Amino acid sequence: MMHMDGVIVVDKPAGMTSHDVVSRMRRLANTKKIGHLGTLDPSATGVLPLVIGRATRLAQFFTRNDKEYEGVIRFGQATTTYDADGELAGEPVAAAITREQLEPLVASFRGSFQQMPPPVSAKKIAGTPAYKLARQNKPVVLQPVEVVVFAFEILSIEGCDARVRVHCSAGTYVRSIAHDLGQKLGAGAHLVSLRRTASGAFGISQAHTLELLAEFAKDGDLVQALIPASELLPEFPAETVDSTTANFIRQGRDFRTSPFRTPSASRYVKAISEDGQLVAIGEARLPNVYHPILVL
Repeated sequence: MMHMDGVIVVDKPAGMTSHDVVSRMRRLANTKKIGHLGTLDPSATGVLPLVIGRATRLAQFFTRNDKEYEGVIRFGQATTTYDADGELAGEPVAAAITREQLEPLVASFRGSFQQMPPPVSAKKIAGTPAYKLARQNKPVVLQPVEVVVFAFEILSIEGCDARVRVHCSAGTYVRSIAHDLGQKLGAGAHLVSLRRTASGAFGISQAHTLELLAEFAKDGDLVQALIPASELLPEFPAETVDSTTANFIRQGRDFRTSPFRTPSASRYVKAISEDGQLVAIGEARLPNVYHPILVL
């Protein structure tokens, strides 16, 4: 029997917070040991990877995952939240746009730059999320954060709406890009819709709707949606260890890897048991000698 240790990628619906999705999955999987690998705004949809069981301990290795999105930016109307959930900020203006107008502005958002997070966001100020302060009409003083936009592409334009694709570093707010793009155009703008198509190695093709996951759970077959812990972090070399070595690793003892299978330059390695379970993540101490820094 396969352990429920790994990742299930949820195709998050609009209207739910990431925490709502975690709560639903805790009920479906009948476990409290579930967490998400990076929030999505309530109005956003798409890839939301959830770590389950002992794999929750691997979350630390996913904190800097790149993200990919597709969304629609509407020009001519700025909002208080930079997306469709907010109130209109200022008077709407007619803003039929062209690719020729937008392309040079879009180009200025590619690469590394300082971004101001939206005033209504999960970004914490002295331990309190900014959106909670905003709801209480308390001042929200945020600091700009360095982000990287690897790709920013205009897919299509229809009237005042531009459909875009963005590949960016963790912590980048696409709705801030939309707002700032509107400021540069001089017409205001906000994000009408957003769909995350990838989070690190997890893509939309691996995502399951909550309805389908509920069917799997009803049939006692939720495991078919699981990406096992041993298959996570594919960038780390994998070393199969026998049962004796696995026991030593669980006691915190160093273990050796094959110089033929594990590149000596690799900082981390996955120790996999003979039955295919992830035993531990090891960190290099000497060439081909690893110390278990996380044991499942």
